[in-house]
Amino acid sequence: MHTLLVHLHLTPNINWDWFIFIIAKTGMRFSEALALTPKDFDFPHQSLIVNKTWDYKGNGGFLPTKNKSSVRKIQLDWQTIIKFSELIRDLPEDKPIFVKGSVYNSTVNDRLERYCKDLGIPVISVHGLRHTHASLLLFAGVSIASVARRLGHASMTTTQKTYIHIIQELENRDIDLVMRSMAGLA
Repeated sequence: MHTLLVHLHLTPNINWDWFIFIIAKTGMRFSEALALTPKDFDFPHQSLIVNKTWDYKGNGGFLPTKNKSSVRKIQLDWQTIIKFSELIRDLPEDKPIFVKGSVYNSTVNDRLERYCKDLGIPVISVHGLRHTHASLLLFAGVSIASVARRLGHASMTTTQKTYIHIIQELENRDIDLVMRSMAGLA
């Protein structure tokens, strides 16, 4: 994912590349990221408030989140905070940052596909960025509970079911570590 993020054309203007960037950095759902307004950025606390979605399949407009646990704060790294504080400085507080007329999931996915092909890496969708984000966190040792909260899952069970293949791989790694540790006790 690092290679992809480096390849994005992050200009001083809000565009789909910034949209892709924020999803990769947060693991937000497509409709949640579309609903972002400048007011949702809590710069002093380095976080992003997710409390609504954008009705991109219908007539537009804000809608509630998928479930109660989807309302959350997502911590952001300081580089992302600085970039977005500059980008949204003069934008209206309550208007979506990325929505300028009709929005189609395919528009962003086509752009992402083009970047992946340019880089010679497997093609990923915007929704795939969410899974990649979660997978990277799990491989880094972030707890399932924290990943579930960050993604806005209704329960840890959802996260466990979705990422069972990664959890099993991590367990295998843990078994190897346990066996090496126990072998040293003889």
